[in-house]
Amino acid sequence: MIEEIFTASVFASTLRLATPYIFAAVGETFSQKSGVLNLGLEGVMLMGAFAAFYAVHATGSVIIGLLAALIVGALMGLATAFVSVTLQAEQGISGIGIYLFGLGMSELLFVRLIGTPVSVEGFSRIYIPVLSDIPVIGEIFFNHNLLVYAAFLLVPAAAFVLNRTTFGLMIRAVGQNPEAADAMGVNVARVRYMTVTIAGTLAGLAGASLSIALLNVFQQNLTSGLGFIAVALVYFGRWTPLGVLLGSLLFSFVNALQLQIGSIGIEIPSEFAVMAPYVITIIALVFASKRAEKPTALTKPFRRGD
Repeated sequence: MIEEIFTASVFASTLRLATPYIFAAVGETFSQKSGVLNLGLEGVMLMGAFAAFYAVHATGSVIIGLLAALIVGALMGLATAFVSVTLQAEQGISGIGIYLFGLGMSELLFVRLIGTPVSVEGFSRIYIPVLSDIPVIGEIFFNHNLLVYAAFLLVPAAAFVLNRTTFGLMIRAVGQNPEAADAMGVNVARVRYMTVTIAGTLAGLAGASLSIALLNVFQQNLTSGLGFIAVALVYFGRWTPLGVLLGSLLFSFVNALQLQIGSIGIEIPSEFAVMAPYVITIIALVFASKRAEKPTALTKPFRRGD
């Protein structure tokens, strides 16, 4: 019985903890597939997390909180697109600027508008008749909030858009050979604006999944590097939604395992337990990067007529 509870708890936590990674990394996949690297993902997530938390704190509505995160994420995505696509700034440096803006602004707004950490009533878990009552299986798969299910449904939807639609074909063409895509009549700037905005919107949603679904609280630097890990997961997943999902599950599983080990009293140095998920992710990235084929035009600005 103890082993069953331990297994169910770890795997259920794995699915919940994977949610923000999936949202952020799938969005970043769209952006990178079109040729734009967004290292500011962490800052966008922080702004989305605060917007969602403050909206719920002020109104008591998780729907308004969710909409606030989506809007703020989309606006941050548009700002990123303007800097990277229109101004054609170096994407790595400009991304760090977006991150620092999100970090500083979210902290400023938190201090000015909230002051001290407080909790809110976020998304509650959804009970699915019959399925939720199945021993072990029900606990693992059918005892989560709405955003967990939405994250996993996003993966096949994103794969379909990227691989089976005209829009996905344009994204791939712009990311591989923007000059050829432009010659075929594709508006390269418009496609990149759209994908970067999608990435920002989903990053805002990822932040909301932390502040009003997973933790139900906001604090300074809530994401703690999660956005940068999401960027790395795109490389690990070889720019495919399914690969991103597998990478997200790997990282969240190790994270859930170290949390469970600590709760049952197994004596492992806390520093090692905290470090383990990141070490395993780095090791996985080293092996994955040897086989990865990134979009040819990634980080390269497009100047029509060059």
